[in-house]
Order: sequence, then structure tokens, then C-alpha cells
Amino acid sequence: MLGRGKHRNPKKGACFMELASFLAGERWSDHPQCTHPLLAMLARAVNDLTSDRARPQLAPLIPSVIGLTSDDPRWDVRIALRAAQAALPVAPADRQQTLAVAVIGAERMLDTLDDRPDGTLSQASVDALETAPKTTDWAYRFCEGTRVRPKRFVRDAAPSVVSTAVQGISEAFVPDVDARLRDLLRGAIEDARAWAGRSDDEPALREEQWEDVVRPAAVDA
Repeated sequence: MLGRGKHRNPKKGACFMELASFLAGERWSDHPQCTHPLLAMLARAVNDLTSDRARPQLAPLIPSVIGLTSDDPRWDVRIALRAAQAALPVAPADRQQTLAVAVIGAERMLDTLDDRPDGTLSQASVDALETAPKTTDWAYRFCEGTRVRPKRFVRDAAPSVVSTAVQGISEAFVPDVDARLRDLLRGAIEDARAWAGRSDDEPALREEQWEDVVRPAAVDA
């Protein structure tokens, strides 16, 4: 069974990324080399903030993250952007300002990295920002005249955005928070597989296959 936090070895339990390290043949770790650092951070956060009842439903996604990594900064920007887009419409008010700034800032970063016209917004960003118009107006004023270098965004902003987004969803007063967290992680994985040219690979293990593959191996480890 998946559990919260780090575990010293498989006999003590496992989180999402620890099982990914095991399946990838790496040293037991919740920070394995096989997965992009920000995607792995998102997986750890979703794992820890999903309820005990719903956490097993994350398990079939674990094989999908193995081998998904890149040093392209656009991965970090897009993962952070997806997280902010998902969280902004439902997060508590005290987190919405940060998330609105994150959406605007990430889109501006993509303007630079993808050589897009300034001010380009994806439809998902438009939809997310429209759910909080007053906060969005404030965020545009806050971002006015600011510039962030891609390296700094990747190092500082993107992890903060992902953390705030997952926390915001977990604190939301909406039906089925667990499903929203799971959908965010699944969507980010699907994005990364597409960026890596792996969208046509075999799908993740089905739930009924999971016990046959992982549980015996984890017990023997």
C-alpha cells in the first residue's frame, strides 16, 4: 500500500516515487533519477495529500513516470502552469493570488522560451483566470514590468507553484478533492509523455495488474 512521506526501505512502506525508483532498478529513493525533478515533486505532493482511502488509485500511474526526464526548462514551466491552472478555480482565496501570478508568469516565460508573441495565453489559462477576475486584475498589476530569467523560474518559482497548487486543491471546499489531485498528476504525466515522444507507449498498469507486479517484489526486496 502506498503511504505518506519517505520510507527507509520497502518493508517500512512506500510512496509513489519510491516505488518508481524500485521499478526503475534504481537505489531506493523518493528522488530517483528516472523522473523529471518537478514531475517527481508533483507526484510526491499528490501522494502525500491524497487521502489514505484514495491513495491506492495512484499506483497504476507509477510505471508511467519512469524515464520521463529532460533538462529542457519548458518542462518545468509547463508542469507548473498546468498545476496553477488546475488549482486556481478551486483554491482558497489566500492562495489564489499566488496562483494567478503563476499562470501569468508561466505564460510569459513560454512567450520567451517558445518565441511567442508577448501576452499569449492558452485557453486553459484564460479559463482559469476568468474564474477569479478580481484576483486576475490584481495579478496583472503585480506582474507589470517584472521579468524572471528561465533559470531562476525553474530553480525557485516552479517548485513553489507546484507546492502551492497541490496544497490549494487539497484545501478546496469542492467535491472529490482526491480525484482532482489524481487528475492533475495524470494530466502532467500525459503531457510529459507527449513531450518525450512516448504518447504511444504501453499505458500504465491497470489496477488489477498492480498487486501481481509490485507487491511480491516489494515484499522480497
